[in-house]
Amino acid sequence: MPSDIVITGLDIGTSRVCAVIGEFDDSGQLIITGVGAAPSSGLRKGGVVNIESTLKPISSAIEAAQFMSGREISSVFTSISGTHIEGTNSRGVVAVTGKEKEITRDDIERVIGAARAMPIPMDRDIIHVIPQEFIVDGQGGIRDPLAMIGVRLEAEIHLITGSVTSAQNLVKCVNRAGLKVEYIVLEALAAAKAVLSKEEKELGSLLIDLGGGTTDILVYMDGSPYYTSVVPLGGDQVTADISIMLKTPAASAEKIKREEGCCYPALVEEGQEIIIPGLGGRPPLALPREHLCAIIQPRVAEILTMVRSRIESKGYAGKLAGGVVLTGGGALLPGVVEMAQDIFGSAARIGVPTRQGGLTAEFQSPDYAAAVGLVMFGAEYLNPEGQENPGGERPPEGGIFPSLKRWLKNFLE
Repeated sequence: MPSDIVITGLDIGTSRVCAVIGEFDDSGQLIITGVGAAPSSGLRKGGVVNIESTLKPISSAIEAAQFMSGREISSVFTSISGTHIEGTNSRGVVAVTGKEKEITRDDIERVIGAARAMPIPMDRDIIHVIPQEFIVDGQGGIRDPLAMIGVRLEAEIHLITGSVTSAQNLVKCVNRAGLKVEYIVLEALAAAKAVLSKEEKELGSLLIDLGGGTTDILVYMDGSPYYTSVVPLGGDQVTADISIMLKTPAASAEKIKREEGCCYPALVEEGQEIIIPGLGGRPPLALPREHLCAIIQPRVAEILTMVRSRIESKGYAGKLAGGVVLTGGGALLPGVVEMAQDIFGSAARIGVPTRQGGLTAEFQSPDYAAAVGLVMFGAEYLNPEGQENPGGERPPEGGIFPSLKRWLKNFLE
């Protein structure tokens, strides 16, 4: 890859905007050269509700990343999330038309097209079309059927759709910041790109992206996504609970959560105290840390229980040999791994983006996972020749975001 290519991932979350800049070094390795972040406003549960309020944190995060990298950027790969996101599995079947029944690229494109030919409401569009497996004359488990001999070709895919207006508003915010959107990627997929190993994807893993306004769910099995969903609760609800119960402003409650919060009672030492700032000239108040844990624990348990209920309803709960991986800002809350292990009855860990060179320890954190994953997606998008990238596998055939990609092209021109 040319060493002068600059790739920027922009993760626009409900509570935080993160920008990460990546470049290829002389040996073709992708390295992170710039990182920036800013508190987010203007979004609610992953969706834009105020364009002007969203614009400022985008500009601030981009400026910080540019200053660190010493590069000026003009386009970004950005994430999308929100309760409007839906995932479903579909199957398509075609007859092989190639010479001597050899499967061609055209056959593969036709069968993916058949699989994605589902009725979709006018206000929604396809975000991702991801092949799970191909089946040739009844033989399944095939990742790439190109040049195989067969009469009947089937494809099973995971189809992710979202609101067209949500994407339009997201693109408009980025455009107003003076940037072009190259691609939109589902936030959970971007995070998975940065934190899940190939083995975890093959064994079966549950990725939980604990954001500020929403919690994203992504189940991987046999190396591909099989279930996508979004829970309309996140870290902001925990902050609101603290604010109400301790009668303190939201900003103070957020600080208390980050600095003193814990959601697993067994990790709280008896006798520990926290200080609650006084309001209106009143003196600060000392409070047992166990009391704070008692406020946080029910809400975090509710979120994780909702996640468990959703994957149980789809029959995936007993197929997660790879365990549970927690990422997003909410994964920084002490005790969340222990609680996840109790609720899911499975091994759990925090997903940290550590595979990319240049990313210092300060930024090897779960709240940067999606932004780093966007850079890795960008590296694959700009690598159509199929050269190996140090971040993961190539994008699946059929493309990522094919329908809305065309809409974006028209929208931006």
